[in-house]
Amino acid sequence: MTEPANMEDRKKVIFSAIQPSGTITLGNYLGALKNWINLQDEFDCIYALADLHTITVRQDPASFRRNTLEAYALLLACGIDPKKSIFFVQSHVPTHAQMAWILDCYTQFGELQRMTQFKDKSAKHPENVNAGLFTYPPLMAADILLYQADLVPVGIDQKQHLELTRTIAERFNGIYGQTFTVPDAYIPKQGAKIMSLQDPTKKMSKSDENTNAYIAMLDKPEDIMRKFKRAVTDSEACVRYAEGKDGVNNLMSIYSCVTGKTYEQIENEFAGKGYGEFKAAVGEAVVEHLRPIRERFDDYMKNRDYLEQCWTEGAEKAYSISIRTLRKAMKKIGFLPMKR
Repeated sequence: MTEPANMEDRKKVIFSAIQPSGTITLGNYLGALKNWINLQDEFDCIYALADLHTITVRQDPASFRRNTLEAYALLLACGIDPKKSIFFVQSHVPTHAQMAWILDCYTQFGELQRMTQFKDKSAKHPENVNAGLFTYPPLMAADILLYQADLVPVGIDQKQHLELTRTIAERFNGIYGQTFTVPDAYIPKQGAKIMSLQDPTKKMSKSDENTNAYIAMLDKPEDIMRKFKRAVTDSEACVRYAEGKDGVNNLMSIYSCVTGKTYEQIENEFAGKGYGEFKAAVGEAVVEHLRPIRERFDDYMKNRDYLEQCWTEGAEKAYSISIRTLRKAMKKIGFLPMKR
């Protein structure tokens, strides 16, 4: 990512990351990953598997290693192109942990206490309310600020963390002068929040105890069809997007995302038809949309050498950018430099 002579002509930098903590759902894909793919031609994209964030919850080592490998292969299969974007594993780039400590020292205790995600996860895992869970937001800020990101694709539930990132960047810049780019949120207009198939008032989540509530990207076609056929709708038996029709709205959003059809087109397509036919059509559309991704995933998993080449080169590129920002910040703070 070389800077053009005319800075006005440079592409804006986008940074985003996802945890490799197990199943990647259709909600993750339609809400974030599909958008990542579409951004690659318009922006300088830097993407990461946030495995350092993952260990705030205790992990089984073998499963963790396997999940990270599969997540990397799956994101490539979804369409992340290492020739267009930088795609790396967070723990392979040590500047993230080092910058996180620095930013810890420029983040107020009260600000971290107010983080909704900390409160939620503390309640969910009361036996393991560790310091890493509390200082998760400054690590996320480090991820973003290291690459001078202009934009961060975030879901609605991550906006609070991005706002804190902006606060930290502005605080540091206010003390030491311009050091970090203050990033803005990039929120897609559609598909930003895919809901549970069983409780459409809640976001689709891989941690849901009811496996019928979410579609995993690697689910078998017959499992996908079964889950959609069991999806919650309502008693009206009319396919239309309206307030109070959360289940139908969610299915319409999914169908729109995978087919490109507008809500009006979907309503016309299923006018006079029941929910059974509609849910089957949504399931079939999702199966066909995911089929080539699953096939590419299987191919990548058979080629471990290629995966290692991709994540090694990605980490090297990420390090070469992030170390410049880290050194700049350390110099401004007053750390004694080491001759390199």
